[in-house]
Amino acid sequence: MMPLQLTILRAQPSDIPQIVGIEMVAFVDPWDEMTLRETLNCFPETFFVAKTNGDLVGFIVGGIEDTGEEVYGHIMNFAVAPRCRRRGVGRHLLRRLEQEYAILGANGIQLEVRVSNTVAQEFYHSLGYREVFQVASYYSNGEDALVMMKWFRF
Repeated sequence: MMPLQLTILRAQPSDIPQIVGIEMVAFVDPWDEMTLRETLNCFPETFFVAKTNGDLVGFIVGGIEDTGEEVYGHIMNFAVAPRCRRRGVGRHLLRRLEQEYAILGANGIQLEVRVSNTVAQEFYHSLGYREVFQVASYYSNGEDALVMMKWFRF
Protein backbone atom coordinates (compact mmCIF):
# COMPACT_ATOMS: atom_id res chain seq x y z
CA MET A 1 0.00 0.00 0.00
CA MET A 2 1.07 3.52 -0.72
CA PRO A 3 1.89 5.77 2.24
CA LEU A 4 -0.73 8.43 2.76
CA GLN A 5 -0.16 12.15 2.29
CA LEU A 6 -0.73 13.26 5.87
CA THR A 7 -1.14 16.49 7.73
CA ILE A 8 -0.67 16.35 11.50
CA LEU A 9 -2.58 19.08 13.33
CA ARG A 10 -3.64 19.91 16.85
CA ALA A 11 -7.12 18.53 17.44
CA GLN A 12 -10.05 20.95 17.40
CA PRO A 13 -13.53 20.58 18.93
CA SER A 14 -14.92 20.07 15.42
CA ASP A 15 -12.72 16.93 15.09
CA ILE A 16 -14.40 15.14 18.00
CA PRO A 17 -17.18 13.40 16.01
CA GLN A 18 -14.64 11.80 13.66
CA ILE A 19 -12.40 10.90 16.62
CA VAL A 20 -15.38 9.22 18.30
CA GLY A 21 -15.98 7.22 15.12
CA ILE A 22 -12.41 5.89 15.12
CA GLU A 23 -12.54 5.28 18.88
CA MET A 24 -15.68 3.15 18.58
CA VAL A 25 -14.15 0.74 16.06
CA ALA A 26 -10.65 0.69 17.56
CA PHE A 27 -11.38 -0.27 21.17
CA VAL A 28 -13.51 -2.75 23.11
CA ASP A 29 -13.89 -0.11 25.84
CA PRO A 30 -13.97 3.19 23.90
CA TRP A 31 -13.96 6.62 25.46
CA ASP A 32 -17.25 8.45 25.00
CA GLU A 33 -17.68 11.82 23.31
CA MET A 34 -17.80 13.74 26.60
CA THR A 35 -14.54 12.19 27.79
CA LEU A 36 -12.84 13.04 24.50
CA ARG A 37 -14.12 16.64 24.66
CA GLU A 38 -12.89 17.00 28.26
CA THR A 39 -9.52 15.54 27.27
CA LEU A 40 -9.18 18.05 24.43
CA ASN A 41 -10.08 20.83 26.85
CA CYS A 42 -7.42 19.67 29.35
CA PHE A 43 -4.66 18.78 26.87
CA PRO A 44 -5.04 20.99 23.76
CA GLU A 45 -1.27 21.23 23.20
CA THR A 46 -0.75 17.45 23.15
CA PHE A 47 -3.84 16.21 21.29
CA PHE A 48 -3.08 15.65 17.60
CA VAL A 49 -5.01 14.37 14.60
CA ALA A 50 -3.83 12.99 11.27
CA LYS A 51 -5.74 14.03 8.17
CA THR A 52 -5.49 13.03 4.54
CA ASN A 53 -7.49 15.02 2.01
CA GLY A 54 -9.44 16.56 4.89
CA ASP A 55 -10.45 13.14 6.25
CA LEU A 56 -9.44 12.47 9.86
CA VAL A 57 -7.70 9.05 9.90
CA GLY A 58 -6.08 8.94 13.35
CA PHE A 59 -5.46 10.70 16.63
CA ILE A 60 -3.17 10.66 19.65
CA VAL A 61 -3.44 12.42 23.00
CA GLY A 62 -1.39 12.53 26.15
CA GLY A 63 -0.31 14.71 29.00
CA ILE A 64 2.83 15.68 30.86
CA GLU A 65 3.51 14.06 34.21
CA ASP A 66 6.01 15.43 36.72
CA THR A 67 7.06 13.01 39.46
CA GLY A 68 9.31 15.58 41.11
CA GLU A 69 12.32 13.63 39.86
CA GLU A 70 11.37 13.09 36.21
CA VAL A 71 9.13 14.80 33.70
CA TYR A 72 7.67 12.50 31.09
CA GLY A 73 4.90 12.36 28.57
CA HIS A 74 2.08 9.87 29.02
CA ILE A 75 0.11 8.64 26.03
CA MET A 76 -3.50 8.31 27.13
CA ASN A 77 -5.25 7.40 23.87
CA PHE A 78 -4.06 6.58 20.36
CA ALA A 79 -5.88 5.07 17.39
CA VAL A 80 -5.78 4.91 13.60
CA ALA A 81 -8.78 4.14 11.39
CA PRO A 82 -8.59 0.45 10.41
CA ARG A 83 -8.49 1.23 6.67
CA CYS A 84 -5.37 3.38 7.18
CA ARG A 85 -3.32 1.14 9.46
CA ARG A 86 0.20 0.08 8.43
CA ARG A 87 0.50 3.16 6.21
CA GLY A 88 2.59 5.44 8.45
CA VAL A 89 -0.25 7.27 10.20
CA GLY A 90 0.54 5.99 13.71
CA ARG A 91 4.27 6.53 13.27
CA HIS A 92 3.73 10.16 12.22
CA LEU A 93 1.31 10.84 15.07
CA LEU A 94 3.61 9.30 17.67
CA ARG A 95 6.68 11.17 16.41
CA ARG A 96 4.76 14.46 16.51
CA LEU A 97 3.69 13.85 20.10
CA GLU A 98 7.25 12.84 21.06
CA GLN A 99 8.49 16.10 19.52
CA GLU A 100 5.96 18.11 21.55
CA TYR A 101 6.94 16.32 24.76
CA ALA A 102 10.61 17.08 24.12
CA ILE A 103 9.76 20.76 23.59
CA LEU A 104 7.86 20.69 26.90
CA GLY A 105 10.93 19.34 28.71
CA ALA A 106 10.03 15.66 29.07
CA ASN A 107 12.80 13.10 29.54
CA GLY A 108 10.77 10.31 28.01
CA ILE A 109 7.35 8.94 27.24
CA GLN A 110 5.17 6.24 28.80
CA LEU A 111 2.14 4.28 27.64
CA GLU A 112 0.01 1.29 28.56
CA VAL A 113 -0.91 -1.43 26.09
CA ARG A 114 -2.97 -4.59 26.52
CA VAL A 115 -0.80 -7.67 27.08
CA SER A 116 -2.79 -9.34 24.29
CA ASN A 117 -2.10 -6.54 21.78
CA THR A 118 1.12 -7.89 20.33
CA VAL A 119 0.71 -5.90 17.10
CA ALA A 120 0.82 -2.62 19.04
CA GLN A 121 3.71 -3.88 21.17
CA GLU A 122 5.74 -4.65 18.02
CA PHE A 123 4.93 -1.19 16.66
CA TYR A 124 6.17 0.47 19.86
CA HIS A 125 9.30 -1.72 19.94
CA SER A 126 10.12 -0.62 16.39
CA LEU A 127 10.13 2.99 17.62
CA GLY A 128 12.38 2.38 20.63
CA TYR A 129 9.87 1.64 23.40
CA ARG A 130 10.69 -1.03 25.99
CA GLU A 131 8.60 -2.89 28.57
CA VAL A 132 8.98 -1.56 32.10
CA PHE A 133 6.41 -3.56 34.08
CA GLN A 134 2.88 -4.98 34.04
CA VAL A 135 -0.20 -3.67 35.83
CA ALA A 136 -2.65 -6.39 36.85
CA SER A 137 -6.30 -5.98 35.83
CA TYR A 138 -5.70 -2.52 34.36
CA TYR A 139 -8.49 -2.69 31.77
CA SER A 140 -12.22 -2.84 32.46
CA ASN A 141 -12.40 -6.49 31.39
CA GLY A 142 -9.65 -7.44 33.85
CA GLU A 143 -6.87 -7.71 31.28
CA ASP A 144 -3.37 -6.71 32.37
CA ALA A 145 -1.53 -3.77 30.87
CA LEU A 146 2.08 -3.71 29.79
CA VAL A 147 3.71 -0.36 30.62
CA MET A 148 6.24 0.69 27.99
CA MET A 149 8.62 3.64 28.00
CA LYS A 150 11.02 5.39 25.70
CA TRP A 151 13.67 7.68 27.15
CA PHE A 152 14.77 10.65 25.09
CA ARG A 153 18.50 11.10 24.54
CA PHE A 154 19.60 14.64 23.71
